[in-house]
Amino acid sequence: MSAAAPEPQTNQGKPVPRVDARLKVTGAARYAADEPVNNLAHGVLVTSDIARGEVKTVDLEQARGVPGVIGILSYGDVAEIAPPEFGNASYTSLGPLHEKKIWHDGQIMALVVANTLEAAQEAAFKVTAEYDAQTPTASLDSDGAEVIEAKGNTERIKEYPAVGDFAAAFAAAPVTFEAEFRTPTQHHNPIELFSTTAVWSGEELTIYEPSQNVYGFRSAVAKQLKMDASKVRVLSHYVGGGFGSKGPMTPRTAIVALAARKFGRPIRCVVTRQQGFTTASYRAATRQQVKMGADRDGKITAFSHEGWELCSRVDNYVVGGIETTTKMYGYGAVASKVSIVKLDRQTPGYMRSPPELPYVFALETAMDEMAEKLGMDPVEFRRVNDTMKEPIKGKPFSSRAVMPCYDAAAKAFGWSSRNPAPKSMRDGDWLIGMGCATAIYPTNVAASTARVTLHADGRVRVQTATHEIGTGVRTVASQMAAEELGTEVEKVEIEVGDTMLPPAPVSGGSNSTASVCSTVLMACNQIKAKLFEAVVKAEGNPLQGKAPDELTLENGVVLAGDGASLPLGDAFAAAGKASIEEYAEFTPNAVPKDAVKKLYDGKTSMAEEDKREKAMFAFGAEFVEVRINARTHEIRVPRIVGAFAAGRIMNTRTAHSQLMGGLIWGISSALHEETEVDERNARYVNRDLAEYLMPVNADIKSVEVIMLPEVDTDVNPAGVKGLGELGNVGTNAAIANAVYHATGIRVRELPIRLEKLLAVS
Repeated sequence: MSAAAPEPQTNQGKPVPRVDARLKVTGAARYAADEPVNNLAHGVLVTSDIARGEVKTVDLEQARGVPGVIGILSYGDVAEIAPPEFGNASYTSLGPLHEKKIWHDGQIMALVVANTLEAAQEAAFKVTAEYDAQTPTASLDSDGAEVIEAKGNTERIKEYPAVGDFAAAFAAAPVTFEAEFRTPTQHHNPIELFSTTAVWSGEELTIYEPSQNVYGFRSAVAKQLKMDASKVRVLSHYVGGGFGSKGPMTPRTAIVALAARKFGRPIRCVVTRQQGFTTASYRAATRQQVKMGADRDGKITAFSHEGWELCSRVDNYVVGGIETTTKMYGYGAVASKVSIVKLDRQTPGYMRSPPELPYVFALETAMDEMAEKLGMDPVEFRRVNDTMKEPIKGKPFSSRAVMPCYDAAAKAFGWSSRNPAPKSMRDGDWLIGMGCATAIYPTNVAASTARVTLHADGRVRVQTATHEIGTGVRTVASQMAAEELGTEVEKVEIEVGDTMLPPAPVSGGSNSTASVCSTVLMACNQIKAKLFEAVVKAEGNPLQGKAPDELTLENGVVLAGDGASLPLGDAFAAAGKASIEEYAEFTPNAVPKDAVKKLYDGKTSMAEEDKREKAMFAFGAEFVEVRINARTHEIRVPRIVGAFAAGRIMNTRTAHSQLMGGLIWGISSALHEETEVDERNARYVNRDLAEYLMPVNADIKSVEVIMLPEVDTDVNPAGVKGLGELGNVGTNAAIANAVYHATGIRVRELPIRLEKLLAVS
């Protein structure tokens, strides 16, 4: 095995190469905008130059005069479609062409359609507009911001997690800490641009679009177009990066579909990189306040976490990280609150580890600061406050390996060599800092369906409308089917990303592996039960009369407990079948009874934490070394170590990839990423890959991933916790803590850039 494909330990699957690897590296994998379509026309969006005001006029005449232009949709042309509905299936309720009011910069004002992309681009450039512009409100601290409570104004937060008398406990604590933390607006920037291709055949519509939620897309666009969802097909066989941005639909989809119907041509609209910053969602900026009290032995007695989150004027999206941070440690008394700050920006949305990445940054930095106040090692401070019951309702954790993760990562990192005094470690001009932080992510699972077929020759087909967003779900679902049906992964054919297949939940919240694999497991068990029942009743075979529940299927052979066996082909012959197909509906505990029906309607039903008997989270510990040049103040991260416990690991290769990618993104979150906003006009300044900073190869040195074996039978039938988002939680705090250790300067606002360290010497 290699570092990228670790040797499996207990409850860990083999590092099988991705089943679609060859297709991807040879360019044979078709992404949404690659699908061949006859007689294709091209659409280009026209977007606003202001962030707040009214559109007085839109001049389309010059654009219409460009040779090859087929038509233009703008204000007054979309009466046939309804505005979108804000929710999981659509990131905003704004129908941009339904009214001339401008709510945010880069709002869609028109769609130009032409025979060629070049003609559409030229025509879009020639569209001009006159505005009645108003002064916009750009950021959390700007005049004109409207602040409302999340509780009572959002479906997600019905109550703020709280227990005990925080004010009294904080006042009585001998050691206290309080500080403000800030995280910036960030954009997903997947390599695959956002796109929509709409094709009509009579009254039936086919949409090719990169999506993390094809059934949700189908339902949402059908409502907008006022048509039966059964007449809409959405295909998304591969997604070239989404990170949450391709989970909810944007208003673009229905506009392109309407244009295709009006102009009688299939239309493809690929959004530019710059327009992707304003016509899709992003990570909301936050301002947070943490208060913590502890006794002199290091036991936390009071904890408060309050957040203020950026949002649009038109919707109430909430990040809501307090739901996780208030359950992290054994705090004693707890208080929390979230406020939504409504500004002249488009609605934010889900971005990898949506609540945890910003909120855990504040908590884990505060933990480091409190440990220093107490004169304790940061790891020991967390050990003192470790708990096997979450503090709000006292539920036991189904499993919690926080400290085993710390022990493993600390040993691999060499934490014991750290001199705890700030600015005490140096190598020439380079100041050396070491920091750590906890990673946490809730174990989500959702209702799901799948169809599995086993043939007599051992071939297997798995069909489920889940989404290959790069995590390797095709591979792990194939592994589950191969393992349960006693065949090789190479004999498994899997179909995903199509609303003609049985529905699966949105690929978000790290639920896909747990949900899909649990469903495939169920279907495989149904197949085996049917086969075994038929075989034991068939005359003239070695398994006749055996108890069906004592039979197993391994390596293409049906086995009995006493050693009797029958090759799979002979078992099918005895059963009088050539194949067995089973459809399974997985409805996990703590989801509504009608969750599968809702799934067919495009609504994902995740297990509700309040209805679970236990608290369910995946955990990790991350250690980072930073080096800061005392002369230039540049920051480098030469090495990072993360140890994680996430239940059953289906494939150590794909899991390693996800966790390593998460750690690298954590470095990006800490040191690089920020969408800069011009305060004067509420417009994004750095909306391209040249100015939106992300780490490159030169920024990443040693990244070590440790996967601890963990068995958790409570979380779901597959025993999977999910780890796609776990790896990038806490990394930004670990880096901030390491920066302090190196320099003695606390940076509580991300990203950490050299201008914040100018006092270093």
